[in-house]
Amino acid sequence: MLSALILIVEDDAEIAFLLERYLQRSGFRTVRASNGQMALTHAQTLKPDLILLDVGLPDLDGFDVLAKLRGGSNVPVIFVSAMDDDSDKLLGLRLGADDYVTKPFNPQEVVARVGAVLRRSRGIEQDTILRHDNIQVRLDAHAAAIHNDGKEIDLGLTVTEFRLLACLIRFPFRAFDRASLLDASMPDSDALDRTVDTHIANLRKKLSDKGEPGYITTVRGVGYRFARSSDV
Repeated sequence: MLSALILIVEDDAEIAFLLERYLQRSGFRTVRASNGQMALTHAQTLKPDLILLDVGLPDLDGFDVLAKLRGGSNVPVIFVSAMDDDSDKLLGLRLGADDYVTKPFNPQEVVARVGAVLRRSRGIEQDTILRHDNIQVRLDAHAAAIHNDGKEIDLGLTVTEFRLLACLIRFPFRAFDRASLLDASMPDSDALDRTVDTHIANLRKKLSDKGEPGYITTVRGVGYRFARSSDV
């Protein structure tokens, strides 16, 4: 799923850039279109895996674009629109949209919805590869590594550290409490919640030693989040 190509159809350059930045940071490829005709051309020639589609476009509106798309394509579509009336949402869904996000939006939520729609459309219950920036986790191989400049650097994680990283990286920017992380990493253990702190410290050190510091931030009074403090 990480190689999925997302077509961002948005005439506001700032919003398009914001979506592009967050999607690419989560491992997706992106391409942009600023109007409906360009979107239809890209959809036909590039065959994107999913389309983020604004309604208020300068030529064809998003509803017209979707209607034309559905004439010959089942590509998943998520509307991202300032039109938040229930009638607009219902129209979008009736035309064949898979989801509808209203502006202003949280870009992290949009990325999460992209992943959810892709999993549904592909019948995937669980990703086999998770990636955030240069950090990659392969669930099938039980391996975690840094990918940078064509090189792969193994992180050398323990089983518990691997499970923690897999849990955190699957939902970047989400705050996890210690009990949830303990259950994810040591489900059969009677260890105290604070045991997680030791494993998190070890995981942070290994990431830092391999050139990726600062990714696991402490959320005061809650637990931990997979994101650099500057990105939150």
